[in-house]
Amino acid sequence: MADWPSVPAGNKGPVPRVDLRLGGVLAFVARNRDVYRKTWKTNFLPPLLEPFLYLLSVGYGVGALVGTLNGASYASFVAPGILAITVMQSAFFETTYGSFVRLVFQRTWDAITATPLSLDDVLVGEMVWGAVKSALNSTLMAVVIAGFGLLPWLAIPAVAVVGFVGGLVFAGLGLAVSARVKSIDGFSFAMYLFITPMMLFAGTFFPLSQLPVGARWAAQLLPLTHVVAILRPLAAGTPLAIPASSAAYLVVVALLAPALAVWMMKRKLQT
Repeated sequence: MADWPSVPAGNKGPVPRVDLRLGGVLAFVARNRDVYRKTWKTNFLPPLLEPFLYLLSVGYGVGALVGTLNGASYASFVAPGILAITVMQSAFFETTYGSFVRLVFQRTWDAITATPLSLDDVLVGEMVWGAVKSALNSTLMAVVIAGFGLLPWLAIPAVAVVGFVGGLVFAGLGLAVSARVKSIDGFSFAMYLFITPMMLFAGTFFPLSQLPVGARWAAQLLPLTHVVAILRPLAAGTPLAIPASSAAYLVVVALLAPALAVWMMKRKLQT
């Protein structure tokens, strides 16, 4: 394939030039959308059931023991954290397990790059689709949370925007991980050493102020921390309280992470 230059192992040349077209990216996204529509039941129900179970068990179950937090119910505190986790997981899983299956087992990328679409179209399309899924799933979850009275209905469109931008961040990080692993089992390291710690220490289930000072500074490096920081004011109905630094962080990383992922994946496919 012209887009995947053959380079002897251990002798990688320069990364091929950028060959990206908006039409190609949108065509790839449309292809994934069509697959999604055929399996809509398995894609539609989990984002609706998961928040319901989390809110009952953590928000109201644990919340009954915690009581109020900063003058509000624990359920109202944890709901944006659960929403942020959905943003992360939707995009990250799509560009790790999903992309790896399409690349290695289904050989979907081989077939698509035999058409006028380029490898860059496929890679960027993977990440855009991951961000779209993140926006879709976070919107579905937001509907459930709003039904519990823990999110203003008018905030749902803003949640979708945060889901897309945050989805680009985690889709880029996920594809970068895919560029490093040699087998599908390798994703376990990313889940246990990256995703799980973020779920626990990004201000999702308890305030960052409860952490030691050093851990608080380290948490500011985690992208999930900033997704939570944006979603929590939206859930509280105070969008003007969204930290500008968190919004800027997400926008910058939403550009850098996908660019890095494309470079890493093209280097991988040179071998």
